[in-house]
Amino acid sequence: MEFVFTQLSGFGAAFASLALDPLTYAYLIVSVFLGITFGALPGLTATLAVTILTGFFGNKIPLDYSLIALLGAYVGAIYGGSYPSILLNIPGTAASAATAMDGYPLAKAGRGGEALGLTTTASFIGTLIGTFALLIFVWLLLLLSQNIASPEKALLALFGILLSGTLMSEDLVIKGWIAGLIGLAMAMVGLDPLLSEPRYTFGWSYMLSGFQVVPVLMGAFAVPQIIEGMRHMEIGQMVQLKGRILPNLAAIRRYLPTITRSGVIGTGVGALPGVGEDVAGWVSYGVGKTVSKEGDKFGKGSIEGLLSSETANNACIGGALIPLLVLGIPGSPPAAALMGAFKINNIIPGPTIDPAIILRVVAIMVLASLTMFVMGLFTARIFIRILRIPQMIFLPVVMVLTTIGSFSVGGGINDLYLMLGVGFVAYFMNLLKYPIAPLVIGVILGGLFDETFRRSLLISGGDLAVFASRPVAAILLTLNLGLVLSQVPMMKRAVRRLRGKVA
Repeated sequence: MEFVFTQLSGFGAAFASLALDPLTYAYLIVSVFLGITFGALPGLTATLAVTILTGFFGNKIPLDYSLIALLGAYVGAIYGGSYPSILLNIPGTAASAATAMDGYPLAKAGRGGEALGLTTTASFIGTLIGTFALLIFVWLLLLLSQNIASPEKALLALFGILLSGTLMSEDLVIKGWIAGLIGLAMAMVGLDPLLSEPRYTFGWSYMLSGFQVVPVLMGAFAVPQIIEGMRHMEIGQMVQLKGRILPNLAAIRRYLPTITRSGVIGTGVGALPGVGEDVAGWVSYGVGKTVSKEGDKFGKGSIEGLLSSETANNACIGGALIPLLVLGIPGSPPAAALMGAFKINNIIPGPTIDPAIILRVVAIMVLASLTMFVMGLFTARIFIRILRIPQMIFLPVVMVLTTIGSFSVGGGINDLYLMLGVGFVAYFMNLLKYPIAPLVIGVILGGLFDETFRRSLLISGGDLAVFASRPVAAILLTLNLGLVLSQVPMMKRAVRRLRGKVA
């Protein structure tokens, strides 16, 4: 009970300090607005919004304001995808794909305003559910941090890379591992963290500082998405918005069990590293259709179906931050971009992170969800006008913003070369179904793995038993080995299929 009181008082202090700062609201309004805009424009995503703002803000402003901007954009973008889903039947983001199933039929029936009011309210409640779960699980961080040293950090970083590769692969898991190991190799470039000797720089002074996180983020997440968006322009017939955009409190009360269930599902799915908001929306939608007494109405304009998907994809945000902050493993691609922002602020998420940072993240999430709720209700028609901007106009603008964000890091023209190089590699990796997020996670966690792995060997005199001699280290080593061995049968089947095709 005392621990709960301590956590609540810590959250209250963090919330009060942020809420009483006028600059907090300036950053919130701008970032949530940009996030909703990125979510509303088909072809842009929450990952891209967080990535671009990381380039613009990153470590150039105080950490609190940087987190406000990034989390505000994250929350806004996941919600913003509902606008084109409902009015155009084109999901603004992958997270809002399930929303289109019932949102668009409702809009065609003249209930578009009601649908937007409900999605705004459901998104607000879902974000709060995920945020509350994040606050509860802070205790796990404090429990783990008591038994974490260099061997555990190294094994945890390796587990994060392997797990992200496993969960984010579309077909062969080994493709995800390859992407993660490429990122790990990229993290080795630069000055040796222990001996300060240059490694793999080939005499190029720019490489002494290694691959900068922001250009890598921009190249990996932004450039392929912009290229793909320019190749496949989606044009939809917008349904005329009818009705007032206000929350239907009677429907909210009626479907409160659905909202609560969807919020829990979204949080749980988000806590699975590498899964993401789109999966949360579909899982919740599927569960809702199965257990609902009106399951036959799903896909035909069901309020329950709409609330199932929209609550879950926003609750997933808080869930995705749990493994990111507690274990250093992002729960979704936007969380991976957020992890890059932590890295450039010299904060390594994981068991050794300062709990005060988590409490401030929780406070920012509450403020961001409130801002999103108010902005969604009172400025919705502005975002509907934004939807009419052709992709051929806004995608080049996004490319310019991406370029400015990379250039502003400080490496000059070389950072742009790095961004474009990583971008084209990532684009072709996408074509070959190699996941990109593990590569980024490898770059971010690679430095931690390199330093702690070698420090452990230095302390033990080169004895590898140091990675199994402590209880937590032994558990993490078992998890790593179990993860690799669990994929051996699948790899054997893939090899047999390949041999059969060749024969």
